[in-house]
Amino acid sequence: MHRARQHAETRTHERRTRLAQEAARLMAVGGVRDFHQAKLKAAERLGIHDDASLPRNREIEDALREYQRLFQGDATADALQRRRDAALHALEFFAAFDARLVGPVLEGTADANTPVALHLYSDDAGAVARCLDERGIPAEARGRRVRLDRERDFDAEVWLFSADGLTFDLTVLPRDALRQAPLSPVDEKPMRRASLAQLRALLAEAEIAGYEGESR
Repeated sequence: MHRARQHAETRTHERRTRLAQEAARLMAVGGVRDFHQAKLKAAERLGIHDDASLPRNREIEDALREYQRLFQGDATADALQRRRDAALHALEFFAAFDARLVGPVLEGTADANTPVALHLYSDDAGAVARCLDERGIPAEARGRRVRLDRERDFDAEVWLFSADGLTFDLTVLPRDALRQAPLSPVDEKPMRRASLAQLRALLAEAEIAGYEGESR
């Protein structure tokens, strides 16, 4: 009985790993941006339909990072670096809104199609729109439902614009959301986010790691 259960658990783990790897591949090369959609497409392609075998979003994110490292090394690294450099300038540009970098550019899974996602904080509903208009930046308005915590959802204003060949995605949140990051759509835990100073530190660490890697 114990051996049969152990065998079943091993098979489930193997299926989860295969599904995570296929979902990661679909996100890396198939243009799928949503974890849930990638997971379902992977399950359909592999013919695996039991819920126990479905990987968590974090497992897919880890597999995506590994796929990019193995198969898209330099191209992905260049795309990520370009977006982090652009994020640095954007955080400076939107400093009045206590801007924070979030999402794949911060997590290290960005590719050539990934927008630079920022959270801006303001209790003035029209402040970001005025800022964009005053700077002559044409932007598209959208909406996004954000989970501030386990009990509260927020219908956030979103602005999309392009600059230097990159897309920027701005989510406007109330000032009190600065105290605690909203929940991540990846794992429902508070999102990782970086201020201007934190991103500068991250870039410095990456540069040092790059030099050390080259010197070995």
